[in-house]
Amino acid sequence: MKSRKHTVSVATIVLNEQNELLLIKGRKRGWEMPGGQVEAGESLQNAAIRETKEESGIDIEIIRFCGIFQNLDRSTVNILFLAKPIGGQPSITKESLETRYFPIDEGLSKVTWKNFRQRIEHCLRPELQPFMVDF
Repeated sequence: MKSRKHTVSVATIVLNEQNELLLIKGRKRGWEMPGGQVEAGESLQNAAIRETKEESGIDIEIIRFCGIFQNLDRSTVNILFLAKPIGGQPSITKESLETRYFPIDEGLSKVTWKNFRQRIEHCLRPELQPFMVDF
């Protein structure tokens, strides 16, 4: 039997004090929430904090675990967290063309890659949490 490898990634839904949504503009997928792959030996929360800083310039505090989206065909799991900014400034990084806070509705309208908008919406609705979505 062939051994299958899985990819574990994290993403953060960051809301500031004005209830605005932090998004980064990536080269391939357009506007999205910050996130990326978990490194060997790294906790999920630390990966979320690191990836958010690397992609946006924003330091965060994790508020809560929201849920999981699992892509069965690609054998990937994306762990989603709600977070708040605690430092840093929105910055262009080697992983983002632009970083901005948006009013939630405006931000959601900018997220067009696959089911990324649905991921954010699930994190903004506590009554859906925790969630496990297979696709």
